[in-house]
Amino acid sequence: MPSHHTPVPLGAGFSRRTLLTASAGAGAALAIGHTSPARAAAPRPARRTLYVDPAGRGDHTTVQAAVNAATGTGTGWTLVLAPGTYRETVTVPETLAGLTLVGASGDPRDTVIVYDNAAGTPKPDGSGTYGTSGSATTTVRAAGLTAHAITFANDWLRADHPDYTGTQAVALKVTGDRSAFFRCRFLGHQDTLYADTADLGAFARQYFRDCYVEGDVDFVFGRATAVFEHCRFHTLTRGDLAAAPYGFVFAPSTAVANPRGYLVARSRVTSGAPDAYYKLARPWVPTSDTTARPMLTVRDTHLGRGIDAVSPYANMRDAHPWQDQRFAEYRNTGPGAAVTVPANRPQLTRTQAGSATRAAYLTDWTPVRKGF
Repeated sequence: MPSHHTPVPLGAGFSRRTLLTASAGAGAALAIGHTSPARAAAPRPARRTLYVDPAGRGDHTTVQAAVNAATGTGTGWTLVLAPGTYRETVTVPETLAGLTLVGASGDPRDTVIVYDNAAGTPKPDGSGTYGTSGSATTTVRAAGLTAHAITFANDWLRADHPDYTGTQAVALKVTGDRSAFFRCRFLGHQDTLYADTADLGAFARQYFRDCYVEGDVDFVFGRATAVFEHCRFHTLTRGDLAAAPYGFVFAPSTAVANPRGYLVARSRVTSGAPDAYYKLARPWVPTSDTTARPMLTVRDTHLGRGIDAVSPYANMRDAHPWQDQRFAEYRNTGPGAAVTVPANRPQLTRTQAGSATRAAYLTDWTPVRKGF
């Protein structure tokens, strides 16, 4: 995986006021000048913004410390993150609904939350290994989270641990309903972005807009109802493999009762690997839900040469062939979208495509950027 972006120096003039000004659109307000007696007499609203700066010029130096400070004090908090690298694991609990995370610079390359646990990494207390979910750098369980201009990364590398069998290394696991990510980046190798639900009976809705995701094996996976618009998915080269396939972009595990799984629209799939060395998707039917019927629709999206156009789908387990799942495409372009073997490229009709929209998937929820 390419090295992560070097944090931008903050400079002597950087302060909490700078953070506040940068995040004014996210609900912060900067008072300038004198306050009139009438306004001074009014009670101040409860402060709902915390500033995080690894150099100590905010309220907290770590993201988790700010999350902990906000937890249990109500909803609607905003955490403004100064540019820098936050090497830590972060968990947003169910009780912190409506949280907003903002990268202060507006450029997601400047604000990076990163750690390096893998599924096979031993826990410090000797109780076993982390497993796939436990490997996540950031875990979001709360509903209503909005993130803007942040990089979520897991920089664990297979080459550094050739003895590991659990090579899944999640950058972000999100299970909360109404979770939205704008201009965010998700960096990893295997299982980068885990768009999931809290349990089989929950149909969590998630939205990703103008985001970048990279990886190699199943690097967008899970059972959420997730919409990806104007996103870029980038497949990495793999020095440990000599032949195709290098990996798979999507691995949905949609519950059979959920009428909507993953929708990818007006996006791009690019590659750093040789031509046709990647599959677009394979279905994940986990042992915890053997009735799952994975669903993926890719429409109006450019598929680059890295995708195998002849056979873009594969099985994860032969007992659950991809042909029995809910995979479909519509009006895709690019060399990886060429329909050379029609049986291998299920296409929606125009009428069916009318139901494959953001509004249909998210129903009564309309994600908003909250002013930033």
